Amino acid sequence: MSVVILDFGSQFTRLIARRFRELGAYSVILPGNTPLSRILQEAPQGLVLSGGPSSVYDEAAPRPAEGVLDLDVPVLGICYGMQFLAQQAGGNVKRAGKREYGKADLTRYGGQLFAGIQGEFVAWMSHSDSVTALPEGYQVVAETEDTPVTAIENPETRRYGVQFHPEVVHTPKGGQLLANFLEQCGVTRDWNPEHIVEELIEQVRAQVGSGKVLLGISGGVDSSTLGLLLARAVGDQLTAVFIDHGLLRLGEREQVEAALKPLGVHLVTVDASEEFLGALQGISDPEQKRKVIGREFIRAFEREARKYGPFDFLAQGTLYPDVIESAGGEGAANIKSHHNVGGLPDDLAFSLVEPFRTLFKDEVREIARLLGLPDAVRTRHPFPGPGLAIRVLGEVTPEKLDILKRVDDIFISGLREFDLYDRCSQALAVLTHIQSVGVMGDERTYSFTAALRAVSTDDFMTAEWARLPHEFLATMSNRIVNQVHEINRVVYDITGKPPATIEWE
Repeated sequence: MSVVILDFGSQFTRLIARRFRELGAYSVILPGNTPLSRILQEAPQGLVLSGGPSSVYDEAAPRPAEGVLDLDVPVLGICYGMQFLAQQAGGNVKRAGKREYGKADLTRYGGQLFAGIQGEFVAWMSHSDSVTALPEGYQVVAETEDTPVTAIENPETRRYGVQFHPEVVHTPKGGQLLANFLEQCGVTRDWNPEHIVEELIEQVRAQVGSGKVLLGISGGVDSSTLGLLLARAVGDQLTAVFIDHGLLRLGEREQVEAALKPLGVHLVTVDASEEFLGALQGISDPEQKRKVIGREFIRAFEREARKYGPFDFLAQGTLYPDVIESAGGEGAANIKSHHNVGGLPDDLAFSLVEPFRTLFKDEVREIARLLGLPDAVRTRHPFPGPGLAIRVLGEVTPEKLDILKRVDDIFISGLREFDLYDRCSQALAVLTHIQSVGVMGDERTYSFTAALRAVSTDDFMTAEWARLPHEFLATMSNRIVNQVHEINRVVYDITGKPPATIEWE
């Protein structure tokens, strides 16, 4: 039993699933035009129509497949989804006189979706269209100053719609609204980390059978947790390979080996730094860098497969956000390719095992805790698969990598020293290609600019720049320019996501 979410291209669709899971309800995301027969395989107890960038009155506007809305289950339309529900039932949707974006206060609210909610209700809006005439059987249950029809419901058919996004953190009481929808669906709330582990182990065993699995270990929480999960699922059918691509942080290879070998995961370390750096020579475009690194990863794994194999499967720690940003959802824009999503060659010699493909980072951390991964690894900040290659802007050279490694080590060590590391969700240093004039001692310098970045987030879909103390930033700047002579200027990135991504490339 589940809640099925039909994705019409909203950047927030995966957050809907995440919120339902936080509420203990299993949810699955399917493309907006998924056939009814496929939806029925999920035994849905409720249906959600996501938001999206289209207008329902456009000829090419996406819509559910025939028969989907005839299902006798509660349906919740969010933003575009609400507009579609209204239009298909006979209502009208038109371009709004005033676009509503950002936070808005509901001037009144009521009805089944808002049951038990009291006090001020702040909603996050993002729409240019509005429902201007209700279909028969529907009633308005919420409004704002600029949007008279902010939420609608038909209690008899159990059809509900909200113009705002209850799934984002900017709608503080949105979780309670979604919980009320689950009550209408009668969903059993038994989705928890223990349940996830059991499900994933069963899925891996069913997919792998008696086959042999090759896993790439980066040392981060995703691949480390996947190694423990696979070891529990298939035992000695797993071989974990740590590819040192030369793009790791200072001393990271030694840290990875020391952290994982005591956990019982059979780990093979391979030094492939010359091959990776050679393949990256002359390449400045970030998308090309990602694709080259993805290709070289696979080539390295294939070499190890011939040595230790044969292997039938390649395991990867791909997460939901990776899939989203690599255009994994219908109508979603390609923000950036991830080396384990968009950079794989067509002649891949393995079948892929990706147990975490539908999970968020916080769910993986909970799985890690259950599997016994030490906190030092489990709570470590995310580190991208392409490593420092996407933190060296422009062409990657051994000299630039050496500079960035030293800057990064000073910054990350400083965060730990000042007890700020756990107050950030992710922190990183970037070596820009900007060179500027400076004065050190009595001499003129013309050196690189380093950028420091730290963000706070609970889902990595959106993020705020971390408000680190000015005194700390001043200390870091002073240490960097004094200890890394190739740097004479340090800047701090104060851009959120969106409009920026967390990584610079």
